[in-house]
Amino acid sequence: MKTTMNDLKVESLWLHLHWLTVLAQQGSYTRAAQRLGVSKASMSQRIAELERAAGVPLVQRTTRSIRFTQAGQVLVDSLGRPFGQIAEAFASVRDTAGVPRGLVRVTAPVAFARQQLVPRLGGFFRAMPEVGIELDLSDRLSSLALEGFDLAIRHVAAPPDTHVAWTLCRTRSVLVASQDYLQRRGTPATPQDLALHDCLYYPRAQAVPSWHFEAPDAPRVPASRVSLQVAGPFAANNSEALRDAAVAGLGIALMPDFSAQSALREGRLVEVLPRWQSVDAFAGQLFAIRPYAAQVPRAVAAFVDWLRVELAGGFAV
Repeated sequence: MKTTMNDLKVESLWLHLHWLTVLAQQGSYTRAAQRLGVSKASMSQRIAELERAAGVPLVQRTTRSIRFTQAGQVLVDSLGRPFGQIAEAFASVRDTAGVPRGLVRVTAPVAFARQQLVPRLGGFFRAMPEVGIELDLSDRLSSLALEGFDLAIRHVAAPPDTHVAWTLCRTRSVLVASQDYLQRRGTPATPQDLALHDCLYYPRAQAVPSWHFEAPDAPRVPASRVSLQVAGPFAANNSEALRDAAVAGLGIALMPDFSAQSALREGRLVEVLPRWQSVDAFAGQLFAIRPYAAQVPRAVAAFVDWLRVELAGGFAV
């Protein structure tokens, strides 16, 4: 008797079903194939076989994107948790043997990753030669579980309640400029003087950019707060770009200390109004964040432990 796709037992389709969930996570056949380490043709063939076995279309494909049919979406939604539990179970068993090993998928802010994380990774790999890091540089807050990340490094005021978070270090916002700019335009003595300067800022939701400062405590004098609107020739939603603009002498920039640290150490930038503390500009802490799970893979735990030691001193000049 001839066997058709509809006669196949579900057990023979486990791999097909897993590949379908990866396709849903990655959003394209190309990225899903890369994630699985297979060819795009193999990926397409597996999904086609699964559709023939199911007897209904699961994926609608165009030249630029994919979209799941109602049946396909129901299947993907139902499979996410079981496959996640399988992955956790296997990871917990594997972690009991030998040294930490495996791939840790990490997402981190662009400026922090380029300036602080990547230059330090050599030390981690020497200590943990069996662990690999796959790094996604992004400033957006990703859905870690949906996009398959094991860990996120985030510069936020507070981590989400639904995730496990480790504090890596404290940070502060610094006001910086090049010596050339200050020689041409003068050095501000108070925050109010910034109204006379070209200010390089991170654009926010509000229409008019504003900076806020607090004076340090003095004997019998409470700290005071100063708020002012700023303007300048350049704004960017990346602190590395703001740093480079300040080094080029375009104005006075406000940014996290981890972006300014190297330029301050090398004398390419100097701190402006060092006795005044910027508030409400950037978060005051860096966190490592991951979705809650009963078992944290040893490779992930090892990377978090290394980060906490490596960054414990913060970014003082």
